[in-house]
Amino acid sequence: MTRSDDLHPLVVVGAGAAGLMAAIAAASVGVGPILVLERSRDGGRKILISGGGRCNVLPSTLDPRDFVTASSPNSLRKLLLDWPLAEQRFFFEAELEIPLALEEASGKLFPVSNRARDVRDALVREVRGSGSSIRFDTSVEDLVPPKASGAPWTVILSDGQQVDARAVVLASGGLSVPATGSDGTGLRILARLGHTVNPLYPALTPLVAEPPVHSDLAGVSLEVTLEVPGVRGRSRVRGGFLFTHRGYSGPSVLNLSHLATLGRAEGRTPPFLVSWSHHTVDDWDDRLRENPGSRVRAVVRESLPQRLADRLIDEAGVTSETSLAQLGRADRRRLASLLGAYPLPCTGDEGYRKAEVTGGGIALEEVNPRNMESRIRPGLYLCGELLDAFGPIGGYNFAWAWATGRRAGLGAAQNP
Repeated sequence: MTRSDDLHPLVVVGAGAAGLMAAIAAASVGVGPILVLERSRDGGRKILISGGGRCNVLPSTLDPRDFVTASSPNSLRKLLLDWPLAEQRFFFEAELEIPLALEEASGKLFPVSNRARDVRDALVREVRGSGSSIRFDTSVEDLVPPKASGAPWTVILSDGQQVDARAVVLASGGLSVPATGSDGTGLRILARLGHTVNPLYPALTPLVAEPPVHSDLAGVSLEVTLEVPGVRGRSRVRGGFLFTHRGYSGPSVLNLSHLATLGRAEGRTPPFLVSWSHHTVDDWDDRLRENPGSRVRAVVRESLPQRLADRLIDEAGVTSETSLAQLGRADRRRLASLLGAYPLPCTGDEGYRKAEVTGGGIALEEVNPRNMESRIRPGLYLCGELLDAFGPIGGYNFAWAWATGRRAGLGAAQNP
């Protein structure tokens, strides 16, 4: 192996959201030159694809209770709120000169330009402008901790080179969207170094049904209330729902998909119940008794897209031209149940290929919340998707990456 003659004060592994922010934060307090190592050819791949290529930089509100972790909720809260949302927005608008605009319907903050590339490029420019360097197309294979007090960390690269550093920030991401370069190398390294890796699973991922019984509804979208009864934590959401050729997607599905993934890992299949409108089962039962002269099809189509309305009526075994006066009690209750608490027949998920984040990861208790330093390996700082926490879609996971990346960079900069 070839060893570099230089001893770097800090090496950041990963040029995604958390890694770029860590490098910027460390350089802001005078540490340098920092070396950033990135396996892809340009970095920030998940920034580029987020928000449909627009990049929802931040949410408009931030509540730790919306996040999921198997670690300490108190640790999560401390880390998430370390960099207040208003200060994060100020950084992007004032320091990176990327004005943000609120999308009222979703509560997401996007760059005014609606170009994710502007966000990624501004972060890269800021890193380079500080005198730090980024080496793209460079894969890290392993980290070797210091052999004695005061000795450096050794970063082993896939081409045989070795780089020495006083401190290392590991921001290599998880397993989600492997096409962006995420392959879990960092998690494997951390496990070998003695860290606890809480069980990993794809999160914020579409659900599938086998057979795809609703493939004929692909493309139909609407606002629904989705609920998974009988589980702990956040299990009821209101949001967009989309039928796909293989199953179901949309914000409501993505935000609760981890409950299906975790349930199957534990050998159970939790029920997903959909209310296709604002009406409950009892509401529908009442509506289906009003205006006896109205036809079933007309009443249901008032609240639902036509294709979905007709499908649900058919599943209930009701003739669409039936008048409400002719609708028997059993048929009415069966249709009301399908309209207000439909059991979604999901049998699996799209996995890491389409998951927006990785659930599970390094136990938060093994990270010092003051500086993100590993409690297992001093001189090693962790941030971003490696850690056991994720939030709903809508910029929440970027807020986590920005906050933990910044804290890791500042912490590593103070490494003696």
